Amino acid sequence: MCDELTGAEQASPRMSRRVFGQIGAGAALAACSGREALASGSGLAETMVSIPTPDGMADAFFVHPGSGRVPGVVMWPDIAGLREAKKAMARRLADKGYAVLVVNQYYRSARAPVLGTFAEWRTPAGQARLKPMIAALSPEGTERDAAAFVRWLDGQPSVDARRGIGTNGYCMGGPFAVRTAHAAPDRVRGVASFHGGGLVTDLPDSPHRLLATTRASYLFAVARNDDAKAPADKDALKAAAAAAGRPAEVEVYAADHGWTVPDSPVYDQAEADRAFGRMLALFATL
Repeated sequence: MCDELTGAEQASPRMSRRVFGQIGAGAALAACSGREALASGSGLAETMVSIPTPDGMADAFFVHPGSGRVPGVVMWPDIAGLREAKKAMARRLADKGYAVLVVNQYYRSARAPVLGTFAEWRTPAGQARLKPMIAALSPEGTERDAAAFVRWLDGQPSVDARRGIGTNGYCMGGPFAVRTAHAAPDRVRGVASFHGGGLVTDLPDSPHRLLATTRASYLFAVARNDDAKAPADKDALKAAAAAAGRPAEVEVYAADHGWTVPDSPVYDQAEADRAFGRMLALFATL
């Protein structure tokens, strides 16, 4: 599992004041979950939602500009799931003009938040709680979910269905984002994977083998320690994209696995901001 490579093991940089403030604001709005709430001064509307899927009702966090219609984005969290840090990341993207749906990939087992922070995954209790939930996930289930999430976004008044859908995934969510493009090829136009794990495998349905079945453009932002452990993966991604005729940016960043997530012990604000900028450039083409 990709998130076992975080090595958070390393010294923890502090969160920026801006990111800390975003997370704090999210906690203050928690009481508004279940109904539409306008974040004070932000111009964003946000709410917790329930989405029907073939496997049950999935809970998710939905945030978008308070007026107008904008492209939709499906965000797949890392192994620690939907929590305040992911809501803060979604608000930042929504503030740039996107309707962002952050999904709870563990909805079959529990409602979010399953864990409060990434650090909880590193505890014996956190691992004991998550491992059965991880085992319940499957590529087929992820694709059923992804198709349902895309359909749901297309039905929202805040989403401009004339534009393409984007999707982004972090760590274990990286391959889920690719599978979203495979599940809804007529709608998904941009896929961003940040320190994604399991993108290149020997399996017939390995995510890198799915690119030819999609119509998306790709951003693969690779962690330097992931690249050190599997240096051929970036070349396999480039080759697969070229063979599929899909535009793809594949880059190894000067940061470790988990660097884009503000509650990760290896969060690197400078490299996270650079990766965010590349995602904005990709999603501008939706």
